Amino acid sequence: MLEMVIETRLHNIGAFDVGRVLPFRKRRMVGPFIFFDRMGPQHFAAPITTDADVLPHPHTGLATVTYLFEGTMTHRDSLGVQQQIRPGELNWMSAGSGISHSERFDDMRPTGGTLDGIQAWVALPKEFEESDPSFQHFDTAQLPLLEDTHYSGRLIAGKAFGCEAPVDVFSPLFYVDLQVKAGGRIPLPSAYSERAIYVAKGVIEYGGHRYEAGHMLVFAVGADPDVRAVGDARVMLLGGESVGERFMWWNFVASSKERLEQAKADWQSGRIALPPMDNEAYIPLPEQ
Repeated sequence: MLEMVIETRLHNIGAFDVGRVLPFRKRRMVGPFIFFDRMGPQHFAAPITTDADVLPHPHTGLATVTYLFEGTMTHRDSLGVQQQIRPGELNWMSAGSGISHSERFDDMRPTGGTLDGIQAWVALPKEFEESDPSFQHFDTAQLPLLEDTHYSGRLIAGKAFGCEAPVDVFSPLFYVDLQVKAGGRIPLPSAYSERAIYVAKGVIEYGGHRYEAGHMLVFAVGADPDVRAVGDARVMLLGGESVGERFMWWNFVASSKERLEQAKADWQSGRIALPPMDNEAYIPLPEQ
């Protein structure tokens, strides 16, 4: 049974627009996934100026999950990590008690090009909200390959279809990138209570209705939906178990409003360090 359909809303993050799916006013989360943005497809003319870069900014209480379809980005964080992100690779940064990072176009800067991908946030269970920040990166070949007659793809994080991704997650979840042939059935893991399908490319069909790219279909607990690709399609499967109610303000996620206030004060007072490689400006705390 289909619980709801969420349509992308355009949201400006400075140099370009993203397609925001989560949070949605009628559905704040799917499992532990509390944020889901489609970055692109966005073409940048050469040379890409530093105005397009996302300057250092903070996070608490969540893990950022960056996964690209096209283009490259450079991640820098306050742990001292500098990592280039290429299509099909997983960047997983756990903020815990507080971390800052920037996202830049260093590799694409001289040539320009197209950026396309997903940035998701996974809310951390309460017992991990104050954990030390950490960073994990995995190449495409390190992510489990999923193959069937009608589809192929990668398990990005969590467990699904008898496989387990190498990234350390903090609660039961699954996150899958699947390319489906025309007419192929799109599988959905049955072991989780909250599950969704996001259409990244093409058109899918369910219950006699067609859904184009940019739509997220959220399914009820226990449903075994017959979802099929109308033509060749690319979808993201996501979900897991709830971690409980979460509050979100700007880049902070917390299990209490008091913890959000602490996060604001920590960033404003400089208690969350900046990436050591970034010496210029950072994004200040927004006005209340």
